[in-house]
Amino acid sequence: MKQSLQLRTSQHLALTPQLQQSIRLLQLSTLELHQELEQILGENPLLERLDDPLDRSLRLLGDGAISQQASSGAEAAPDTTAPLQQDGPAAPADEPPYEGGSADGESASGNDADSDWSDAGRGKAPDDEDSRPQIEASQCTLRDHLMEQMRVTVQEPRDRVLMELIIDALDENGYLEEPLEEIHARLPEEADVELEELRTALTLLQSFDPIGVGARSASECLSLQIRRMPGVPLVTRRMAICIVEKHLAWFAQREFNKLKKALDCDDEDLREAQTVIRQCNPHPGAEFASDVSDYVVPDVIVKKARNGWQVSLNNDVMPRLRVNALYANLLKSGKGETAMGAQLQEAKWLIKNMRQRFDTILRVAQAIVERQKNFFSHGAVAMRPLVLREIADTLGLHESTISRVTTQKYMLTPHGMFELKYFFGSHVATEAGGEASSTAIRALIVQLTGAEDPKNPLSDSKIADMLGEQGMVIARRTVAKYREALKIPPVSLRKAL
Repeated sequence: MKQSLQLRTSQHLALTPQLQQSIRLLQLSTLELHQELEQILGENPLLERLDDPLDRSLRLLGDGAISQQASSGAEAAPDTTAPLQQDGPAAPADEPPYEGGSADGESASGNDADSDWSDAGRGKAPDDEDSRPQIEASQCTLRDHLMEQMRVTVQEPRDRVLMELIIDALDENGYLEEPLEEIHARLPEEADVELEELRTALTLLQSFDPIGVGARSASECLSLQIRRMPGVPLVTRRMAICIVEKHLAWFAQREFNKLKKALDCDDEDLREAQTVIRQCNPHPGAEFASDVSDYVVPDVIVKKARNGWQVSLNNDVMPRLRVNALYANLLKSGKGETAMGAQLQEAKWLIKNMRQRFDTILRVAQAIVERQKNFFSHGAVAMRPLVLREIADTLGLHESTISRVTTQKYMLTPHGMFELKYFFGSHVATEAGGEASSTAIRALIVQLTGAEDPKNPLSDSKIADMLGEQGMVIARRTVAKYREALKIPPVSLRKAL
């Protein structure tokens, strides 16, 4: 068989770099988008950001001049309404200098700027606390809190070393999970430390604040707190200690009949002991945790308008970009390098793809709000079934595009903050032949369990029957699945005395 060269023509789909970037930007969250943008800004000098948080400080312009408000006296530049500027280059003279902070919007002269600076502290003493920069206080950890108490309480260096050894073995909740025997076994023999010395150090540690620290189990933690709780009658205190030390599992499972039989008490006595136990904190060291809360910034905002619900983009998360005018003019005059021409094209692509990203998010959000009007008017119980295909067909987009848009994108509504995927849900058949959203069924389960009698809570079967009376055909196991997803305890754990 001979080898030969053949030339064929065919058609196939290919993802251009511009399309790849568009898809990547569309699936990024707001935080990831700004991180990606900062990296691109550092690599491409032809791209600049107008909403830079440092744009209120002195800046070195492209022509070497320094932009400063005190000496320029230029008029205030009009605010740019478009979040993403057109990619056409502007003249360097259009670059607005730093604007002063006059209330009427007029630019201030150099003397006015000095006057504004001095007015900021007018009426305050030089040593006034408000006139000084405020520095965030350092977070006090559980170890620091316990070490401070140890320095005041313990004087002997040997005892301090043993106390510090136990403090370092505590977890973030204040529990001593490692047995004292293992801590003792790790000590060198030449230290000549007895196990009884560690027990004494632990007993002293358990007297520190917060109450319950140094406990080796949840039972011991609650017992330490109950013993030091003021204003509790002796009989109630003894019963509460007996419950947490011997019958804590029954108490957690709400086996009240077994508890009354074991303790030989009535409902009133058990109720008083239960009140005391519920005042305890099973995680005494959690208040010193340094976890920082993560806040979600919405991408779109929904507000009530005269003619319905109005959807708008959140301008705070929309970066304002433009092409650097100085470099663009150099390229137009033919003085720029070839590499800068490619960077100019990349900058234009990015500005266009960013605008397309937010336009797509807005279109999808508007389509969701149009189909979920009842939710915004009446809450989650009025949510209707919705799938990605329905929005994709309406907007003329692919279903995968809708999936990228609704992932890690959030909507601020009068009912709270929701991910766009929250408004999509499967359907459940009704007796009338219609469909009900699974989200609406979850909301009804929350309402039913919230209004139930604590002494006689609703079982999963009873909830299924009550939903059936409203026309929603749903099995008991489905109710149990939704209840567990909502983190609602089973009927045995919701029962009260």
